[in-house]
Amino acid sequence: MTTTALLLIDVQQSFVARPYWNADRARPFLAHCNALVQGAERAGLPIVRVFHTDGPAQADNPFAQASGLIRPLDGLVDFSAALTVEKHRHSALVGTPLAVWLREQGIGRLIVAGIRTEQCCETTTRHASDEGWQVDYCTDATLTFDMRTPSGALLSADEITERTATVLAGRFATLVSVDEALERAACRQPA
Repeated sequence: MTTTALLLIDVQQSFVARPYWNADRARPFLAHCNALVQGAERAGLPIVRVFHTDGPAQADNPFAQASGLIRPLDGLVDFSAALTVEKHRHSALVGTPLAVWLREQGIGRLIVAGIRTEQCCETTTRHASDEGWQVDYCTDATLTFDMRTPSGALLSADEITERTATVLAGRFATLVSVDEALERAACRQPA
């Protein structure tokens, strides 16, 4: 049996201060995250909270502690984190105690959810897979935003999500919904 942990990556208030924040996109994402967190708690899965911090340590930087925004995203259900880490890179496994903790806990499978789909969630997924963890990538519990390509074209958040799913599926992760993630975890938890 493989023990599973939920990695909730960068679901933090910092993003609301970004000009690309889209509350309409965030609402369904937050509902999915809340369902995932509540399901993980009911199943007894450890939940790891990951916060992203970087840039100047000034109050006007939403990713600095001084901003007061390095805290859970408003509307995220309250939960007791088995571990909270603060990362300064895209992968939650770089420069944090996360990898050691996961190994000490006997965790073999990770459920990845959070913000941003193509950045910290995808990077952590690839890294975790390369390090030997099985990864369930919960696409409906990740969030991203529209971006401009280097040529100036608009790449929609849905296109970015589809691209991320395409490059991860079958290579670095199994793509799952919230319900599928929880069902797969329940089958793998030790009795």
